[in-house]
Amino acid sequence: MWLVKVLSVIYFTACAAQTSDGYTSTPIYDPPKPSLKLLSSWSDVFENETVVFHCDVHSPDWTVSWFVDGEKLETDLILKADGAYINITAYEGEYACRADLTSRGVRSGLSNTVSITVYDNAPTAMLTKFPHFNPMYVGETVNLICKVYLSSGWKYQWYKNGIELQTTKETNSIHLSFSDRGTYQCKAFRGETITTDISEGIKQDVLEIPVPTLNSTWSDVFPSESVELGCAMDGGADWVYTWYKHGHEVQADDVDSLGSNGATLSIRSASAKHKGEYTCKGKLNNRPVSSNFSPGLTLSVYDEKPSVTLTKDREYNVMFPGESVSFHCHIGVSSGWKYKWFKDGVPFNAPGNTYSLNTVGTANSGSYSCQAERGVDKLFFNSSSQAIRLEVKGSQPKPLLTQVPDVVKVYTGEFVSFKCKVELSSGWRYQWYKDGNHLPSNSDILTIDGAKPVNGGTYKCSATRDITMYNTSHSDGRTIQVSEIPVPSLKSAQPWLDVFPGESVKLSCGMAGGADWTFSWFKDKQLVQADSTTSFDSDAATLSISSASASHRGQYSCSGKLKSRPVVSSTFSHGLTLSVYGSQPKPLLTQVPDVVKVYTGESVSFKCKVELSSGWRYQWYKDGNHLLSNSDILTIDGTKLLNAGTYKCSATRDITMYNTSHSDGRTIQVSEIPVPSLKSAQPWLDVFPGESVKLSCGMAGGADWTFSWFKDKQLVQADSTTSFDSDAATLSISSASASHRGQYSCSGKLKSRPVVSSTFSHGLTLSVYDTKPRVTLMQNPIHNVMHTEDSVSFSCHINVSSGWKYLWLKDGKLLPESGNNHTIKSVETKTTGSYQCKTQRGSDAVFSSDPSPVVKLDVKERPQAGIALLTGWSEVFSTDSLVLRCEVHESPDMWNYTWFKAGQHIDLPPSEKHIVTPLNNPEQSEYTCRGISTGRPSYSRNSDSFQTKNLLLKRRVLLSISGCIFFGIIAVFLGCIFLRVFRKPADDKDKPGEAELFLTMSQLRKLDDTTCPMVQYITDAELNAPPKEADENGTICSETTQLPITSQDEQVVESEIEDVTEKNGGLISFK
Repeated sequence: MWLVKVLSVIYFTACAAQTSDGYTSTPIYDPPKPSLKLLSSWSDVFENETVVFHCDVHSPDWTVSWFVDGEKLETDLILKADGAYINITAYEGEYACRADLTSRGVRSGLSNTVSITVYDNAPTAMLTKFPHFNPMYVGETVNLICKVYLSSGWKYQWYKNGIELQTTKETNSIHLSFSDRGTYQCKAFRGETITTDISEGIKQDVLEIPVPTLNSTWSDVFPSESVELGCAMDGGADWVYTWYKHGHEVQADDVDSLGSNGATLSIRSASAKHKGEYTCKGKLNNRPVSSNFSPGLTLSVYDEKPSVTLTKDREYNVMFPGESVSFHCHIGVSSGWKYKWFKDGVPFNAPGNTYSLNTVGTANSGSYSCQAERGVDKLFFNSSSQAIRLEVKGSQPKPLLTQVPDVVKVYTGEFVSFKCKVELSSGWRYQWYKDGNHLPSNSDILTIDGAKPVNGGTYKCSATRDITMYNTSHSDGRTIQVSEIPVPSLKSAQPWLDVFPGESVKLSCGMAGGADWTFSWFKDKQLVQADSTTSFDSDAATLSISSASASHRGQYSCSGKLKSRPVVSSTFSHGLTLSVYGSQPKPLLTQVPDVVKVYTGESVSFKCKVELSSGWRYQWYKDGNHLLSNSDILTIDGTKLLNAGTYKCSATRDITMYNTSHSDGRTIQVSEIPVPSLKSAQPWLDVFPGESVKLSCGMAGGADWTFSWFKDKQLVQADSTTSFDSDAATLSISSASASHRGQYSCSGKLKSRPVVSSTFSHGLTLSVYDTKPRVTLMQNPIHNVMHTEDSVSFSCHINVSSGWKYLWLKDGKLLPESGNNHTIKSVETKTTGSYQCKTQRGSDAVFSSDPSPVVKLDVKERPQAGIALLTGWSEVFSTDSLVLRCEVHESPDMWNYTWFKAGQHIDLPPSEKHIVTPLNNPEQSEYTCRGISTGRPSYSRNSDSFQTKNLLLKRRVLLSISGCIFFGIIAVFLGCIFLRVFRKPADDKDKPGEAELFLTMSQLRKLDDTTCPMVQYITDAELNAPPKEADENGTICSETTQLPITSQDEQVVESEIEDVTEKNGGLISFK
């Protein structure tokens, strides 16, 4: 096929070359132009580097010559030649080639040129790194880039620490590990002859990703204290941090604030929710490097603030000028505390937790306390310590010296002791003095056993602090005199000297300073002898009466005598008078609380008392049964129902065992504590913001209760919006808000007794809406414009709660109407205005809603209907009926009309006109009409009344009068003609003046103001008086005079009648 195509081309070519005379001409061609191509990959080379060219002449018969910069290339520069190909050592210049067909002597032109650039020196490999960080961390990727910026076609050789690496890529990407640490270099090469120098080294350090360190000033904090946790990484500041608590990431709303890079976590006010173990992680900014978790730091939050303890190293309550003292402030938990010192509540500067006063003075007196704080930006304070009072007395203390027995005069052989005491402070050591001479005793008590006359004298003491060695002044002196035996002392063994018949009595006699005495007894100065009821003990120190009677009444006394020495009291003892009552006593029983009705759990106590004498022991009885109690008070703690009953008591002397009779009984009833009753003062429990609320709590069976209030089982405290009355029986919320929502309950407690209700009242749930209620005002009917006599109704609606009172406003002013509906049965133009309503409820504190949106009401005057008489007086001869027409003035609407006769509707189809005939109007009647319309207004106001008399009778009278007048005029007219024709005329001068038989029109017009009697008669002007305007315009007295015309049609009729009158209807002069 291809052969066919070649032959065809040759044939057509030969045909085309054939001349017109039949011969073929041979074409002449220009020699071909060779095409020079650089077969090497680069045109910029270095010394000793070779390049390869190819000269394309499209035929192997040509011989190629080579040129550089227009000069033929020397053959010694050509390394290898192969026809159209040459391989030469690069030489800078513009290369070209030429082809020669030596067999035919044909030479081509020069080919295109190819420029070769030869650099003098070998290139340098440039080593760069991305990213540029050093050191880097295990797991990061670093890209080392080796680049030769001259020419192209380079391959690269890499080295680490001088050791050749396998890769030959331009970019060496390394996922770093510890083994990748070292110095990296590279070089470039191409072909077999060109190699660059090794690049400068880049050192790459690889580090293990550091573990964050978590720090805090302290890890145990207190409620509301601020704390800052810090997270830090070694080796740079480009880390950002993430915080975790118990392994969960800490969100921004869990803490008060985080530092800009998360390095700090700040808690401004610590609470229990902040407890836990915190850890953190670091991530390099803009690098995919993340650390492991830091070691955990457990943050503890105490339940309450710590207490500070203040101690004083001298435990003396009172100190004196010159002594030293130190205060120590100590807090037993956590650390980092700084201390503040206060004296009488005023702070003063003192370093550390110890404040020392080396020499105190009176100015140092005061109440000292301290306080601990810590923190920097937000200081945390604990409560102040307890106050320690330092009292510094300005004057030197003086000991108090006391003596036992406290007498000046003692008896020989008696025991005497002195006691020295400094009333102020403590820590004293004592010194003793007798008549100014120091005694060898350091105790606070000085004892004299067996007083002698030589012991008489004045004794004093002084004291010295055992630590500060501060000395007091000397005490006042105590002087003793050693004297003889004193007078006997008479006593009663029982505390009472008033006894009852049969009761026993014991009296004792003694001597001060000793017990070795015997005694003699006297009653009313008479020696008492033992008998059946009276006896003595061995020393007669005791006189016993076994059964008192009236004979034992009297004054008793005694005298003493020492057993071992002949010492006898020189005088009797003082006397004791014994009284004996005549009858058995009866105890008085009282009860606390003094009530019959008590409540379970309440404490009740009974007290039994014998008003006479003393020394009684009591017995108790309930419903006649003996109770195990000997006290004068019987207490029932936690009263139960079984404790109800009648209680009595009796008494027995605790020494003589004398018994009284039983007391009167006291009965108690024990009831269960009632459950409080909770009520709302208002019938609603759903309120609005700002509304007041009152709840009351009461107890059945009494008013002597106080109450406690609870909301959702939590005690309610009074605050700015919540208050209670005197007994808390009423809880008042002056301005409700969302915080007052909840279920309220109450409990009761008796005022005068510790009785508390065991259960809460039933709950009342108070709901508080989020916003004030919305009031809606509606109008019925809904018309923007109303007309007088229309009825309109407004309704005010509020869709929530109850108990509302409705207020109505017009143009912002309060209306007297109440209720949620306001109806205006017949509107007037003054009803026009803007209407609103609002609601309120409550009595003491009224809560009002916002006013409703405004509803505007526009009231226009209802159109007025009017009646016009269409029947003219000229028609009096042709009709016996009267036509009335009704029309609504000044209204463009289409109207129908209804008629009323004497106030009663005429049962005829609506019509504009109404005909009055003798049949339907036999007597005087009053007519009105009203317009009705399908639009608004639907009806007009009634017309003014139109009243008639017997029209037919009047018209007949008018007809008779008119006939007489008419025929009279005809007769006069004919008589005048007759006189004109038949009467003989006279001379002009003799003519008497002719009287004008007829009035001229000008004369008639002058009579316009005169009322036509006929008109007055027909229309009865008093009943149907025309408007003033008609009177002022005047009435033409003629037979065509009509009633006042109010409609346009009647005015047309009137004008037509006037035209007729002017032309033919009136009587005019013939002149």
